[in-house]
Amino acid sequence: MVQKIAVAILHGAGTPEENFAEEMIEKISEGFGQQVNKENIVFQPIFWSEIFESGQEKLWEKVQTGGDLNYEFLRRFVVEFLADTVAYQPAPALNGQNYDKVHALLSQNLSLLREKAGPHAPLCVISESLGSVVATNYFYDLQKKQRNIGKRTERYIEDTPLEKGETLNLFYTLGSPLALWSLRFNNFGEPINVPAPSVHQHYPNLGGEWLNFYDKNDILAYPLKELNSNYQKAVTKDIEVNAGGLLTSWNPFSHTKYDTNDYIIDRIVDGLLSTWSEINE
Repeated sequence: MVQKIAVAILHGAGTPEENFAEEMIEKISEGFGQQVNKENIVFQPIFWSEIFESGQEKLWEKVQTGGDLNYEFLRRFVVEFLADTVAYQPAPALNGQNYDKVHALLSQNLSLLREKAGPHAPLCVISESLGSVVATNYFYDLQKKQRNIGKRTERYIEDTPLEKGETLNLFYTLGSPLALWSLRFNNFGEPINVPAPSVHQHYPNLGGEWLNFYDKNDILAYPLKELNSNYQKAVTKDIEVNAGGLLTSWNPFSHTKYDTNDYIIDRIVDGLLSTWSEINE
């Protein structure tokens, strides 16, 4: 019996369209399908910023009413990025309310992946921008700090290897601000393990990788391997790319253009094909 691969995709900061992952899914499916039946890979876009969408709109209306502001397009991007970042912060006094809400949504989406790909499916996570912070926190709690898992999140995690993060073997971070986030911790903190420590209980020979893609013109994205010795071991490779087109590849707006970069897509497809071969030989 053929084992499918599960792919979760998390968008970055701000509030994209609900079909944010459509083009990326189409490109990955096309590349994968050139060698393996594309029905053997299943996708689940995770639209996590919907939790903050209404609050962001109210905030934007209020700050616009409060005064005359220049650089509206750039300012809207900054407001959305910072608003998501602040809203997502764990809040002990509120029992991690928003943190738990976001992670509960992730756990629900992993349950949907389990239904489509099976409880033991290898898990690939593709995360862009602040979505990489969300994904990292979620799997860090599963791997190393389960007391941080909120009540909402715990409610949706079924006792299956995929939903417990045990089959995570591919992790791709695109335009990630994790280096900035690491300032919250002594010596820049501790990363997640990729592949997950327990993956070999289910697939003894399965490898994995964590590729971190960044554009040198993207002021929110940074390499990760040199943060400390733990990141040196955890991150397979930091890869510089040129994200965006004629109007965006040379400036900070490259931050929003990783998901359609052909080189990134090709590297992700290579990882998925390698995983499929290892689990189905």
